[in-house]
Amino acid sequence: MQLFFALLSGLLISAGIAISKMIDPAKVLGFLDITGNWDPSLALVMVAALVVYTLGFRLLLKRGSPLLRADFSLPAKQQLEPSLLLGAAVFGVGWGLAGYCPGPAIAALPAASSGTAGFVIMMILGWFIAGKVPIRNRQQKS
Repeated sequence: MQLFFALLSGLLISAGIAISKMIDPAKVLGFLDITGNWDPSLALVMVAALVVYTLGFRLLLKRGSPLLRADFSLPAKQQLEPSLLLGAAVFGVGWGLAGYCPGPAIAALPAASSGTAGFVIMMILGWFIAGKVPIRNRQQKS
């Protein structure tokens, strides 16, 4: 049942990404080009997504537990760390250069664009390389 709802959720977000045109790199790059011909329409998509997520998250936490699991899986850390900020910066630069981030790129694969396919191949290669890089285990000091 969990797998079914994961698939259904993925299809729903893919449809939303396609309808909002976030799978079009030109649309995304137009949004990121604040000094040129700026297209603010994706800001509305982001604000709407943030509102839905915030309300949904608060309502779900009031339930006490999710429908298909014993408990919620929430992050333990709440402070910003340099590695998180660096990762966010690298993600943002990549998004700005390519006009894609992982979700929209995968949702755009059925369009069979060579640029999209190349991006997804490189993204998978990046995941593979990142999986081979050792990560230091950080322990919080008391």
